[in-house]
Amino acid sequence: MAPHRPRSPRTGTELIVLLRRKHRQGAGPRPYGRAGRLLTHALAAVCAATLLTAPAADATPQEGSARVRALVAKMTLDEKISFVHWTTGPKNGPTMKGIGYLPGVPRLGIPELRTADGPAGIRLLGRTATAMPTPVALAATFDDRLAGEYGKVLGREGRAMGHDNVLAPMTNIIRVPYAGRNFETFSEDPLLSSRMAAGEIRGIQGQGLMATVKHFAANNQERDRMTVDATVDEQTLQEVEFPAFRSAVEAGAASVMCAYNSVNGAQSCSNDGLLRGVLREQWDFRGWVMSDWLATHATSDITKGLDQELGIDLRLGEPVPPSKYFDAELKAAIAKGAVPEATLDRSVVRIVGQMERFGLLDPGSPRPDRDPQAGRAAARTVAEKGGVLLRNERGTLPLSDRDTGDIAVIGHSAKYPKVTGDGSAHVVPDRATAPVDALRQRAGRGTSVTYEPGQDLVGVPLPGSALSPAFSNGKQLDPLGKGTFYEGELTVPAEGDYTFAFKVMGGVANLSIGDHPMILGTETYGTVSTVVHLSKGTHRVAMNGWAWEDTPLTADLSWVTPRQARDDFDRAVAAAAKARTAIVFAHDDGTEGVDRESLSLPGRQDELIAAVAKVNPRTVVVLNTGSAVLMPWLRDTAAVLEMWYPGQEGAEATASLLYGDSAPSGRLTQTFPASETAHPMAGDPHRYPGVNGKQTYSEGLKVGYRWYDDTGVAPLFPFGHGLSYTTFDQRDLAVQRTAAGLTATVTVRNTGSRAGEETVQLYLGPSPDTTAPQVEKKLAGYAKVALAPGEQRRVTITVDEQQLRHWDSTTHRWRLGTGERTVQVGSSAAELKASRTVTVQPR
Repeated sequence: MAPHRPRSPRTGTELIVLLRRKHRQGAGPRPYGRAGRLLTHALAAVCAATLLTAPAADATPQEGSARVRALVAKMTLDEKISFVHWTTGPKNGPTMKGIGYLPGVPRLGIPELRTADGPAGIRLLGRTATAMPTPVALAATFDDRLAGEYGKVLGREGRAMGHDNVLAPMTNIIRVPYAGRNFETFSEDPLLSSRMAAGEIRGIQGQGLMATVKHFAANNQERDRMTVDATVDEQTLQEVEFPAFRSAVEAGAASVMCAYNSVNGAQSCSNDGLLRGVLREQWDFRGWVMSDWLATHATSDITKGLDQELGIDLRLGEPVPPSKYFDAELKAAIAKGAVPEATLDRSVVRIVGQMERFGLLDPGSPRPDRDPQAGRAAARTVAEKGGVLLRNERGTLPLSDRDTGDIAVIGHSAKYPKVTGDGSAHVVPDRATAPVDALRQRAGRGTSVTYEPGQDLVGVPLPGSALSPAFSNGKQLDPLGKGTFYEGELTVPAEGDYTFAFKVMGGVANLSIGDHPMILGTETYGTVSTVVHLSKGTHRVAMNGWAWEDTPLTADLSWVTPRQARDDFDRAVAAAAKARTAIVFAHDDGTEGVDRESLSLPGRQDELIAAVAKVNPRTVVVLNTGSAVLMPWLRDTAAVLEMWYPGQEGAEATASLLYGDSAPSGRLTQTFPASETAHPMAGDPHRYPGVNGKQTYSEGLKVGYRWYDDTGVAPLFPFGHGLSYTTFDQRDLAVQRTAAGLTATVTVRNTGSRAGEETVQLYLGPSPDTTAPQVEKKLAGYAKVALAPGEQRRVTITVDEQQLRHWDSTTHRWRLGTGERTVQVGSSAAELKASRTVTVQPR
């Protein structure tokens, strides 16, 4: 009889499983290094399975360390189930300040676990934190090191505030210019988003806080987000939608959050092709997968790669319900044999395994103290370096201490700072200066700085002559109080648009006026306002709410009448006409849950800017927007500075940039369209918002600047655009093929009279040997260099081998794009200054 020989693996998947098993038996650290990644990618390339085909049941080897597996084996069924759904915390304990709580198993030495919202800072109900500039501002720095510093602030503050995990970063691609959460993510480009995500995760987790990258996958719009099905071809997923998530996994992200939407017919959180086939098998992800809030769809989701349910169906003022699927229903499914208990064990091992990795199973690990000063410094630096100077005619900026003259500061957000966007990313800052105050302080005594709102969004408290009975702003409900706290009638003297500002702290409240949709009031920094068109006469008004457990609910109600709005507008224009320089602050209102209806600035802001620019040729516009906006007034203005939502230090950063105390160096991470009909989503409802519940990514790889290249449509401002107070030249490009990819060197010289920073962007052209779809050029590398006036430096940009590859949807593998390929460098996707070709052949 022939001796028995073990069967050799016959497929790529089996080979990967075998090698991973051997690695895990060695109990060594995860091979996050380049060699380990290349091995995994090479092995994945020989898989015969298609992209989103799930692996066979139980194909993955045993997970977790011996210690973690032993702990899980000692848990009761109820204890294990307590790990796979977040709760609000113990009833006799403090109110849940974050977004979720796990009780742990004290008898086994497993501590409780708390998670907080991100990604623009640590968001805790009823508490302040460092409000960082939003991630789109961070990405505009094109600075990987700053991404790490940004993450350090979140990591330290999260740990200091009693949390162990933060739901950040968000890495979804900016595909839809209207999308309400564009401010929360990084860019329209996969490489830039990948590098920002990796840097931020290393910063967060270097402080001992676990990071959750979100929302996997193709979650690029808020409209119909819970029901829409994203139809995306395989190559586009791999080359556009997945790279930032893959980069996050390679950086060691502790967990991944799956999205609300479906992908190619399967709900993201029920999608075993995404959660097991891609995350586990292709990328060797070792952490756990949690759902977005209420994005779990069935108990069986745990068998398809989802490890944890996030979200409970909270109703205003009602008792907290249990989790829907991964609590009692899961226990019943296990009892019936519908879900194997081993599947539950695997999910718990993944979660406890990350707790072990971060030292949470070891007693005596102290939490750091908050360092607000360091947080402020980082927020200021990111805000300054992320500010993008879009236009600067006749050297209007920087403002001169010697020749400023009178300044008219105009705009609601000049007095009420636009710190961040709304939704789960909203952070109430420790402090935030009004931009007009920062400008007054910087201008000094020799300059008169006046302020006019132009479009007031707060107004004054409603008088007794209008609201009966009178409403007193301030405390309305005691802690844990709930119910209606006001009912009355509002009488308006004339038909028109009335602006109502409804500010609520210490809970949640609703304001209803007549038959108009209710206005929701939640804890935000600043005042949320809503325009309501009212007919002349009397309208019913009611307010009801729910106070947190340890704070009273306060509510402030004010309004702006149509007559006051007209007077405010006229006074602002008159003030601009008298001043030497007019600075108009304008903003939009990006928020989770709602996409913008248009790319125009809300309200009468476009009209206001146009009127001010008509009477003052030295009109400077400061934009606090979360995404691209139209600028019909652009050619009549002297300068435009995009500051995004700049966080709590935004006012100081804005004043510093306007006066030249720091030099603008930010670059656009998304293309700004010239009109509503001139962008990739325009005129095609199948692309956005979708037809019959399905959105089609028919543009394929041509997202953002790639679409503009393909169509020849001229944008308002191209990807990568950004001016400085000096000028730069890039020349003498040389490109060399290396074992790791490409190395490009270019001479960069400061040709102006001021110090500044240039971002050298390298774009790679298509392969002539490739039949798969390609784009005209893609960002393949970048570097930032600071230069004194007249200084020049040789700058090196490395292009990773992965950037030379494309996804072959026929063989379901990465292929090298060989042949003569063009390499270009420049200051934006539309301003390329040097070009070379390089021969790419297999190594």
